[in-house]
Amino acid sequence: MKLKQIITMVFTALAFTACQKANIKVDTTSANGSATGEISGVWAKGSVHEIKGDVIIPEGKTLTIEEGVTVLMDTTAKPEVIVKGNLYSLGTATNPVKFTVNDQYKTDAKKFGKMWGGILAATTCAELVLDYTILEYGGNTTSDASTSVKMGLYKAVAGENLPALWFSNVNGKLIVQNSIIRNFQEDCTYIEGGKIIFANNLFYTTGVTGGEAMNFKSGCLADVAYNLVYSANTNALKLSNAGDRTPQAYIIAYNNTMVNTGWRRPTAKGGSVWLEATVRAELYNNLFANTRFGVKRDPKKPEDSRSKYSNNWYYGYDQTTVNQFQPGSNDVIAGVNDVRGTLAGANDPKFLNYPLNTPVLNAVFTTTWDFHLQGNSPALTTGITTFTRNHKAGITTSNGITYTSPEPSAFVGAYGVKQ
Repeated sequence: MKLKQIITMVFTALAFTACQKANIKVDTTSANGSATGEISGVWAKGSVHEIKGDVIIPEGKTLTIEEGVTVLMDTTAKPEVIVKGNLYSLGTATNPVKFTVNDQYKTDAKKFGKMWGGILAATTCAELVLDYTILEYGGNTTSDASTSVKMGLYKAVAGENLPALWFSNVNGKLIVQNSIIRNFQEDCTYIEGGKIIFANNLFYTTGVTGGEAMNFKSGCLADVAYNLVYSANTNALKLSNAGDRTPQAYIIAYNNTMVNTGWRRPTAKGGSVWLEATVRAELYNNLFANTRFGVKRDPKKPEDSRSKYSNNWYYGYDQTTVNQFQPGSNDVIAGVNDVRGTLAGANDPKFLNYPLNTPVLNAVFTTTWDFHLQGNSPALTTGITTFTRNHKAGITTSNGITYTSPEPSAFVGAYGVKQ
């Protein structure tokens, strides 16, 4: 064999091997595995999948993650999860799916994560479901080498702290329910379009210098209900029509509990619910406890005139807190039939187990706290139930499951009496 032929064969083999390493495909039907590159198929119940580098669900493909699966992120590679196809993460109450890191890294010094990226859904992602799913310890900062930057995803520039979840298909379907997002550097979610339900979720210990729990932009048609947000750095809900996408952002948020939100970013935007850029919003039965402000508008870009606010509840442990959620100053909005006293300690919602004198700058969540209402709580009967949700008829995904926005309740906040 001629030397030239041998050299050609060697280089061909090396090129083939390099290509394989850049696009390793995990056997997604096996009980356990490690992955980098393209992924799809089914990750079986209870399995562990170590993510060694950025992973991509290709356009037209689906990854289904069954209950009890642990998705373990390599803290050196700090991988991103890119969804160009569909993702269904389907945990249960007793067996949630976890996107996490090894326990040894879960220290107080790392409580705001940055040990992996986030879940980033391209415009080709038609459906994304997170049900009984835990996302924690992510929010890494992008670089020029990041897959998301190269693909033009999220903000498509280096130096951005990634959210736990970014979704951007105005024709897509996004369900996030019964899930926990915690220990992230900045935003928990950043949503730029779609038919959306966010329900029965828990957000805490997020945001070092900025970031919202739920950040919605133009193109979103969303129902947001029964979520608990504790000490978001900035807002629990940022509702905006920014981005010039169609349809106009229309968010109905009801029966949510917000505690200590906004204080760790004391700027004009810091607070609880921030409205801007002609967003259309309806806010009912929400409970604000020791939050900075309440519902607040951007006077330069006010909300749609059809927006509605009713039957929301405000509590402040000290006079400073009570004074700053009064309407008439700082562009704080008053709703119909709101419960909003003027004295410290008025309108105690009577949580089952939460010390209302907890410092508002505290970002650490105690899992033994219980934000259900006591049986004698005055907040049990002040809600309204006569409004219509965006997705009362439900959103049906291609795997045959219909997700429906929860019915509103006569109590305010995310939890009534504990059953």
